[in-house]
Order: sequence, then structure tokens, then C-alpha cells
Amino acid sequence: MEVVNVRKIFGSGEGQVAALDTVSVSIRENEFFTLLGPSGCGKTTLLRLIAGFDFPTAGEILLYGQDIAPLPPFKRPVNTVFQSYALFPHMTVADNIGFGLEMLGKPKAEIKARVAEMLKLVKLEQFAKRKPHQLSGGQRQRVALARSVAKRPKVLLLDEPLGALDKKLREETQFELMDLQQNLGLTFVVVTHDQEEAMTMADRIAIIDKGEVMQVATPAEVYEAPGSRFVAGFVGNVNMFEGKIARGEAGSASIDAGNGLTIRTDNAGTAGAGTAVTFAIRPEKIKVSSKKPAEAVNAIEGEVYDIAYLGDMTVYHVRLDDGQVVRASTMNAARITEDPLSWNDRTWVSFRPDAGVVLTR
Repeated sequence: MEVVNVRKIFGSGEGQVAALDTVSVSIRENEFFTLLGPSGCGKTTLLRLIAGFDFPTAGEILLYGQDIAPLPPFKRPVNTVFQSYALFPHMTVADNIGFGLEMLGKPKAEIKARVAEMLKLVKLEQFAKRKPHQLSGGQRQRVALARSVAKRPKVLLLDEPLGALDKKLREETQFELMDLQQNLGLTFVVVTHDQEEAMTMADRIAIIDKGEVMQVATPAEVYEAPGSRFVAGFVGNVNMFEGKIARGEAGSASIDAGNGLTIRTDNAGTAGAGTAVTFAIRPEKIKVSSKKPAEAVNAIEGEVYDIAYLGDMTVYHVRLDDGQVVRASTMNAARITEDPLSWNDRTWVSFRPDAGVVLTR
């Protein structure tokens, strides 16, 4: 699927609002593709345009080379799973799954066989005769999936499909969705604002902000090599140091971060001397210790401002002498901490020159 220079304008005259501003995205066949962004960024608008519930102001939506943008929803080979699931309360699970096939006029024998296949796929064979209100949230979600997949669409669209589930069930269902997508060999396009959900399920993620696609990449690339300050700050936790390139060559550089702080990095890219940059580094890349590391290239002194023990890891907030607070996280691999730190202790934070990235936008 190709979304080519799509714009969507709501309103008219001075009240016009651009929900999507010249968006282009390429979605591969059989890919688990996620649209991720904050509320109001335009991700659901893009999903609705693909589904046919809205029409673009400009641009094309190509499916296997055919522009489907002018087509109504029922003529598009796509199906949508809504956050509310939209199940018919008076119908059984089996009838809900088979409803779309009935509307297409399929023979009863074919509908029965397809419904049985879908029930087995989502592991709900024993619930075929139950009504939606007799199911758990996770089971209702699987019924909605089975109903959408029964018509064998080329693309399945999912709008916040796990939003109504509790945290533990949501985590379990993420892997069920991934297995289902692999078994079906379908293209999944999922809208979510949950970063962890997107990182877990997606083959690739499109980060959207204010109607623009900021970056399209794999979860690892989005996390380790964000393309902008927004992406770095939106996905996961990050520390950012503002400064200017003091000197550098072949990708390595020294960054003047003010107040006498110089950061040495191996990931400066093409940024030249004098360029205003942001140095971004994830908390787990930073080490915390009571003594200055002897061989650390980047070591900064500060004071422990806050500590959060999370079981598998401990998160430290360290206030540097210039007032900036740095977040560092340490895995609790051993039951006893070798270098225990407490509130208000003087400490050092340090990191390798290849641990962070330099951002110019």
C-alpha cells in the first residue's frame, strides 16, 4: 500500500485545520505496520482515509497500484477493527463472525465452514453460542478480529484494538495479535498511542506529529537512532543536552554543552563545527557510581535527587551542578547492590562516546 502526498483538511475558510499535511507512507505486503503518535496527531484520520470512512482532500491511496481513495468502504478490500469492537449484542459469537459473510450472500455451508475456521484460529470454539456480554474483554476483542478476518481482506485496520483491556491482558493479547498476523499472512495497520505496544508488535512504526510523518523505521531504529528531538522524546525515556559542535571529524565530535561541560560522541553524523545540536542518550546507557570512573570519556558529577526501585531495575534522577536532571537506570542483576546510593549522595554519571546520538532537528 502506498499513501502518496495525502492531505486532509477539516473545516473551511479561516476555520480550516490540516489534520494531515502531505503525508506519504509505504506499507509492505504482510507487514505489521503501526501508526504511533500523541492524541490529535492525525493517525486515526489516516486510518479512516485508508478504510474509506473519510476521503482525502488531496493525494492518492494506492493498493497494489490501484487508487482506492475514491471508493466507498464496502468496495475496498480492507476491514476495520474498532476500539469498541462494535459486536451485535443480540447475536451469538458465531453469528457475529458470520454476519459479514451473510451480507455478501455467501452460501450457508461456506459461512459455517469459515466461522468454524475463525473460531479455531482465535481459540474460541467453546464460546460459539455465547453472547458478547458473556465474554471477557479479551475474548470480545478476538471475536471482533475473527469477524473482520472472515471476509479475507487484503489489509486489516485496527484502531486502538487493545485500549479497553487491562495492562496484563493487553500484554498477553499483543503476542496473540502477532501470532494471528503471521498465521493469516495479512497486512496489519494498527493505530495506537501506546509506545510499548507499538515497539512490541510492529515490524515498522510511523511516528506522526501534528499531521506530519516524522519517521518511519523499525522499533530498534526508532529507539536507537531517532530522527528528531520529537521522536527521541516521544518514544521511551531520554536525556537531552543542548549544545554546539565544537570540533569533529569522520562522525566523531566534541559538543560544548555549556557550563564547562564537554560531551564527546562518535555519532555526530555530518554536523559541522558551530552547528546547534541536541545530544540524546537513553537512561540505560548511563552508569551511576559514587566514584569518578577512571577510564570514562564522559563523566559528570551531580547529586542523587530521587530514586525509584522498580524490582527489575532502579531508576536514579541525578541533579547536575548546572541544575539539569539526568535520568539513569540500572538493572538489578544481583540481589545486593555493590555500590549503594541514597538520596542527596554525591555521584557521577558516565557514558561511552557511542552511547548517544546527535540530533539536528
